[in-house]
Amino acid sequence: MNVDLFDFELPAERIALRPASPRDSARMLLAQGATLRDALVSDLPAMLRPGDCLVFNDTRVIPAQLEGLRGAARIGATLHKREGPRRWRAFIRGAKKLRDGDTIDFGEGVGAIASHRGEDGSFALDFAGEEPVELLLQRCGRMPLPPYIASKRPTDARDAEDYQTMFASEPGAVAAPTAALHFTPALIASLEAAGIEHATLTLHVGAGTFLPVKADDTSEHRMHAEWGRIDAATADRLNAIRARGGRVIAVGTTSLRLIESASGEDNVIRPFEGDTAIFITPGYRFKGVDGLVTNFHLPRSTLFMLVSALMGLDTMQAAYAHAIEGGYRFYSYGDASLLLP
Repeated sequence: MNVDLFDFELPAERIALRPASPRDSARMLLAQGATLRDALVSDLPAMLRPGDCLVFNDTRVIPAQLEGLRGAARIGATLHKREGPRRWRAFIRGAKKLRDGDTIDFGEGVGAIASHRGEDGSFALDFAGEEPVELLLQRCGRMPLPPYIASKRPTDARDAEDYQTMFASEPGAVAAPTAALHFTPALIASLEAAGIEHATLTLHVGAGTFLPVKADDTSEHRMHAEWGRIDAATADRLNAIRARGGRVIAVGTTSLRLIESASGEDNVIRPFEGDTAIFITPGYRFKGVDGLVTNFHLPRSTLFMLVSALMGLDTMQAAYAHAIEGGYRFYSYGDASLLLP
């Protein structure tokens, strides 16, 4: 499909630079089929049915944004995928100044050797020493806010908490599964009281999620792989929920992509552990997911293509036009939508 079909005009003032407080006070647009209704995230228990199950991504964002020196040359690195115990693949700012075998000094006693330059300009970084890489990053790294926020204000102490979900327990993401940022313990308690269950899986979100689609046609775009896991107990539980008439509602496109990666043509969700580079566009047949809670996404992005595959392009164009006209806040710290095809 032509990528231009997924374009729309978004006023700059619609981009949220801070999350709503409290988190579940954010607005939520319900799209049920072609019907649109304005609500709040805190209304979610009344918008779902007893027996439904929300599926959250429990990945934890690491301080993956690094600044360093190769000699006198300044190098910026954004880690995006672990490739070994001490090796991370990273997008590099200043990559023309870097060669295989060069050492980057990130300060605070943290250094890494660059190698294996990729076609996309990324490098493998092998961190020196024996300390766990996660501890090194705590010393020299900072939270990797999305570029559409970082270009408008600096990262600060608030982001260390604001950019983690209440489920964050498995370190490894370089971007938050932002739909889950809206959830609070009080909201989860209200959902449970309404008979709505929740489950977790892990998908370590990579920085590739922010890369623009440069191809003119969706068939020419290649997704970056991300590592994920659904254990057998969770897969069995989700299958049982659907078998008894409940719906599996993914919270975030990351949860949805992993569930769909683990689902077969027989609509059965299976245990999964490994990389996925699934790219969902209109025409895709969903096998494991019955709905989605998600934020509002960028024009021409793979995520807007995904929600258009779930709901239909015309419906999503109408929903986004409604959201823009109605003053909804967009992107990572913005408002939410509940999409029920």
